[in-house]
Amino acid sequence: MTSGGLSTPNRARPPEHRQESTNLADILERVLDKGIVIAGDIRVNLLDIELLTIKIRLLVASVDKAREIGIDWWEHDPTLSVGQRDLAEENKALRERVAALEAGRPAENDGARRDGEDG
Repeated sequence: MTSGGLSTPNRARPPEHRQESTNLADILERVLDKGIVIAGDIRVNLLDIELLTIKIRLLVASVDKAREIGIDWWEHDPTLSVGQRDLAEENKALRERVAALEAGRPAENDGARRDGEDG
């Protein structure tokens, strides 16, 4: 190519750097979709005597990804599931029954058992 009758060397252009804006929602979506594991150990020693060891294992993933890899403990945890209400009612009924037995009077649900018992 000439400029004013002079030839200019063909210079390679530096590659254009495209900056794609990635917001926090995109990053979080990728992490939850793929999952991420963070693991570490903390040890406290005093004169070669191990005083404390803390093992940290953290998994960040979506519920679907967790189920895919076989993790579903939240479905069976009574404090996190709907079954917690049933557990609270059962606990209350058992406390009332124990209180009645300790007081020496038959509990409400004991009548059927005593009729069917031999002795």
